[in-house]
Amino acid sequence: MNGVEKNLQRIQLGIRGMTCAACASRIEKGLGKLPGVHTAAVNLAAEQATVEFDPAQIQVAQILAKIEDLGYRPVTEKVEFRVKGMTCAACSARVEKGLNRLPGVVMAQVNLATERATVTYLPAQLDFQQIKAKVTDLGYGAETLTETGKAVVDREKAEREREIREQKLKVIISALLSFPLFLAMLSHGLGWHLPDLLTNTYFQFILATPVQFGTGWQFYRGAYKALKNGSANMDVLVALGTSAAYFYSVAFTFFLPGGQVYYEISAVLITLILLGKMLEAIAKGRTSEAIRKLMSLGAKQARIRRDGTEMEIPVEEVQVGDLVVVRPGEKIPVDGKVVEGTSAVDESMLTGESLPVDKGPGDPVTGATVNGQGVLVIEATRVGKDTALAQIIRVVEEAQGSKAPIQRLADVVSGYFVPVVVAIAVLTFIYWYWRTGDFTTSLLNFTAVLVIACPCALGLATPTSIMVGTGRGAELGVLFRGGEYLEKTHKINAIILDKTGTITKGKPTLTDYRSFGSWQEREREWLSIAASCERMSEHPLAQAITAWAEEQQLPLVSVEEFQALAGKGIKAKVGQQPVLIGTVRLLEETGIDMAEALPMKDELEGQGKTVMLVAIAGELAGLLAVADTVKENSAQAIKHLQEMNIEVWMITGDNRRTAEAIARQVGITNVMAEVLPQDKAEKVKALQQQGKVVAMAGDGINDAPALAAADVGIAMGTGTDVAMEAAAITLMRGDLLGIVTAVELSRATMSNIKQNLFWALIYNIIGIPVAAAGMLNPIIAGAAMAFSSVSVVTNALRLKRFKVKW
Repeated sequence: MNGVEKNLQRIQLGIRGMTCAACASRIEKGLGKLPGVHTAAVNLAAEQATVEFDPAQIQVAQILAKIEDLGYRPVTEKVEFRVKGMTCAACSARVEKGLNRLPGVVMAQVNLATERATVTYLPAQLDFQQIKAKVTDLGYGAETLTETGKAVVDREKAEREREIREQKLKVIISALLSFPLFLAMLSHGLGWHLPDLLTNTYFQFILATPVQFGTGWQFYRGAYKALKNGSANMDVLVALGTSAAYFYSVAFTFFLPGGQVYYEISAVLITLILLGKMLEAIAKGRTSEAIRKLMSLGAKQARIRRDGTEMEIPVEEVQVGDLVVVRPGEKIPVDGKVVEGTSAVDESMLTGESLPVDKGPGDPVTGATVNGQGVLVIEATRVGKDTALAQIIRVVEEAQGSKAPIQRLADVVSGYFVPVVVAIAVLTFIYWYWRTGDFTTSLLNFTAVLVIACPCALGLATPTSIMVGTGRGAELGVLFRGGEYLEKTHKINAIILDKTGTITKGKPTLTDYRSFGSWQEREREWLSIAASCERMSEHPLAQAITAWAEEQQLPLVSVEEFQALAGKGIKAKVGQQPVLIGTVRLLEETGIDMAEALPMKDELEGQGKTVMLVAIAGELAGLLAVADTVKENSAQAIKHLQEMNIEVWMITGDNRRTAEAIARQVGITNVMAEVLPQDKAEKVKALQQQGKVVAMAGDGINDAPALAAADVGIAMGTGTDVAMEAAAITLMRGDLLGIVTAVELSRATMSNIKQNLFWALIYNIIGIPVAAAGMLNPIIAGAAMAFSSVSVVTNALRLKRFKVKW
């Protein structure tokens, strides 16, 4: 990485006013030409841009100014708060300078006299909690003066509702003014007799003009800004087509009276297109429901204990180390660990697991999960943007704002679309005028070509499906880091599964025990002695035996002369009885007869279990078998993957005998055993060299090199410890069935995208020639154009109903 790239800053910002893929393309090109801008990617459906730039060459404010100059509105938020602790101008200058350096801050001003700071920032990039944290880092305090707790979710909702209200008002006004014109048009074709007023050209002019230059002014404004910046979009097509019909009618109203006027075409076209934009806005609002649901999961208030008293504060003001009191039935406000109380916590919002999880002192808890019947006192360990919920929201937002490779086709086509359509429309006019000499017919066909073309549908085909698909994935506990990975997942034809913690639980468990000789009648006694001795050891196998004994409520006894013997086991004394627990070699050294236990030992080891023999007072007492047990759904998930024609491999550092025993349990025939962690990535590459698209699933930490080498890396998350940066996909439940969900959802999303692209392209491929052939009324063309983008978004929304097949 060179020095320039190291200094790049990345921002995300919302953009309003885009109408089609040409708009997104124009913004990308415009920003890309700015000095200091490294990359710019604009997502039409998400109405969001991601820009990488060098802050030494260009400031955020200049980027926003360029977007405004291009004719669009960047989304910014302003917050005002009190800064405590400033004593002089140097203090206020320090705070102002520090805030202005925050990524996502457009402008920060600090007034020493009023002790107030006003910060304009990008809500898609940071929130008030981060601004406040910066002030605190600088050594001052920040006191909220404006509501910020629900700002992100409420602002998005309010912005969307405001846009829909504006569109509805325009549609109503346009429809009321256009309806009499539409009636007049019908009367000509059907021979109806209407009042003379409705057919009066001056009256029609009075009705059509407010539609053309009032409710339809947005198309002129958009067209002007597009053309001013050397490009063209849907607004250009609408403005050209409706203006042609309107000004043709004006000419025959005031300068050449007696000719046919077509005010209804321009007015009804604008009304239909506005109706389409309104329906599109409503439908697009539903594509981001998953994000709003996630945002609404968090608690708004927190009850903290300070100086012996309890107080309620906004959750944004909770700090690391605060003691948070959570009463029965309340949401846990932040991530933390329990310091007092016991309860059962509903973690279904994170893991999808419906059964509550018992929590007590020392156990971790996650913000937005729901406390059960007990009162918990929690020490806050992660707050604000660092909580698991905030990380999930960030991953989903970035995924929804990203572009999938399949979108490149639509972007290329959209870049040339409008100029080509205008050229076809002009040629259509010339052809019909040359053929018929009829200006009116030529004009109507020219208008029909312009309005039938719809770059909107093409631009929305991919991003809307990506938005809905990634949102649905989050609801199902599958987090895609970007559209690229959502697309790539459907191509997987081989997957490597790490054994420990992926196929298995990653935690040894006592699976078998057997009594021998005189100890068969005293089974509980020798188990109690063995557990008491193992309690003295820190070995994972010993901990598995101790945990089992606690579950069985075995009484533990006093142990003396405990000694751990490396590679053999342990020896100790209970009362006057010497105790040995360990390998055959350990017991052989003391001359203990083990013949009775050896057949069962060999059988259990053949199943991949670790066997320990127990001898008490010189006599074989029993046998203990410990194994890392297979997760409940592993075999089912692997069967599903194989049915989906995906080759499944297991990789492990264990010996081949143990590895193959686990593989047999879950139905895997391809086993990579005795593989060191640093060599796992090479195994991934070896499969890739065979031409396979390889996924790798692991815990996201020690498997990081292999996850990075795979075409699709899958981290088995655990809800509170989500390795989101290690992989392309994170499974919140850590369940292999999540991989099946990810692949099926990817396939469903890609199918949906292809449907959208097909209909968007076929619509234009068929519609434009039909219009050019003079076989399409401009009003019907306008209606088709208005509803084409609505149909694409509606089709994408079908992914919200995606369900797994198992």
